[in-house]
Amino acid sequence: MTPEEIAALPYRPCVGVVLTDGGGRVFAGQRADMDTPAWQMPQGGIDPDETPEAAAYRELQEETGVAPDHVVLMQRTRDWVPYDLPHDIVPKRWGGKYRGQKQMWFLMRLEASEEVIDLTYKDVEFSEWRWMAPGELLGLIVPFKRPIYEAVFGEFGLA
Repeated sequence: MTPEEIAALPYRPCVGVVLTDGGGRVFAGQRADMDTPAWQMPQGGIDPDETPEAAAYRELQEETGVAPDHVVLMQRTRDWVPYDLPHDIVPKRWGGKYRGQKQMWFLMRLEASEEVIDLTYKDVEFSEWRWMAPGELLGLIVPFKRPIYEAVFGEFGLA
């Protein structure tokens, strides 16, 4: 695809969840589909007729096993936060229909024991997880997503 064709594509509507332990650390999962280190927070697409908030709770539970009654919703981003995929990835991801994603992010605090975290609950997105300081995760996220994480952490006062 040419740069002009990619620039004409829309963004995929998506949500992301910053799950915190309440002590300044955030949930980070190693992507199960990557052989190299690729840590990220839970995120995923919004289903038709689904609100961003409902999608955030659904994605969190599908990817981590953490149910809505295990968390407290603290904040959401003021607006959508878009990012572009690297051009070589666009034709391979989502059938080449999107240039990247526009994400609505939600800050949630885990109110249950961390034993509720179950990476095999439904979608096996992560092969392992751990709590990280936001700055540590910024050093491990794939480079094209780093500006999004910096913006989200800054807006939520976690930077």
